[in-house]
Amino acid sequence: MPDVPAALPNPLVLQRADPCVLRHGEEYLFTASHPQYDRIILRRAERLEDLQAAVEHVIWTKPADGPLSHLIWAPEIHRVAGAWYIYVAAAPDGEVSADAPGMAQTFNHRMYVLENTAEDPVAGEWVLRGQVDSGWESFALDATTFVRDGQQYYVWAQQREGVPGNSNLYIAPMSDPWTLSGPAVELTRPELAWEQDGFWVNEGPAVLQHGDTVYLTYSAAATGPQYAMGLLTAPADADLLDPASWTKSPEPVFTSDPSVDRYGPGHNSFTTTKTGEPVLVYHARTYTEIIGDPLLDPNRHACAQVLRFDASGAPIWGTPLPATRPSPTSTAILDPAGTAPAVV
Repeated sequence: MPDVPAALPNPLVLQRADPCVLRHGEEYLFTASHPQYDRIILRRAERLEDLQAAVEHVIWTKPADGPLSHLIWAPEIHRVAGAWYIYVAAAPDGEVSADAPGMAQTFNHRMYVLENTAEDPVAGEWVLRGQVDSGWESFALDATTFVRDGQQYYVWAQQREGVPGNSNLYIAPMSDPWTLSGPAVELTRPELAWEQDGFWVNEGPAVLQHGDTVYLTYSAAATGPQYAMGLLTAPADADLLDPASWTKSPEPVFTSDPSVDRYGPGHNSFTTTKTGEPVLVYHARTYTEIIGDPLLDPNRHACAQVLRFDASGAPIWGTPLPATRPSPTSTAILDPAGTAPAVV
């Protein structure tokens, strides 16, 4: 019997944006942005469809002040060289307030790494390894990492002086899981019309290594219904630090689908079924009428669907699948199991 139904239940996890799912052995680990932006959470389950009901562990909370005291965004969990790492963005200011019409401060995020050397990422201690130094100081977030031919790479979004827009995507090699060992190489900037819809943004990179190709997805535009996923591809044997190795799709590969009430799909990650099929994990909303700043609305839900490939080996991205679970439409934050408003 397959480990995953033909269509995964959606949403996979309610009210958790920027989802990251890591398959480790016989279980799945899940983390994402919490709608309070004040903690890092971790869930675990033997099946993807059980992540909604899984216990949510708070493994780290933001300090009262300092460089990581506000807006904890987009954690990703990775297993590198026998240890656990969480890559996350945080800011010293710009706190989200329910009483404010939107963000009170200019975003001022930087990228950080937490490490856990225990076998169990829930039971072990998470230690802050510090900020990842990209070579210059500016708004930076959404880091991911992958290993190819024994070399660890770091891919992230950052603003750079002289480049119009909020963020571009960069890649660099790593000497250890918290240190870059070479200069940042720009892979893409928001230069296409669909990437500039609302905001000029390239962010949320995710890497899928499949066959003889490296696929690098990213998200672009404002976080409303115009939010969509773009794609870069490179031959697996190419120099991944050479921008010429990468080909950018001129059109987004995964977009809103009003016919199934799925809007703004993006900030994805990849995992696999237990039989090795790639799974696309992403967040999306179920409505477009958002009051105030979209980031204050908690109803970006983690969703997932098995990613199929055509006869030539290319991904069939398709469109977001319809809901099989009810989704909230109010701005109340649910408890971790998604059954009642949370006390926060």
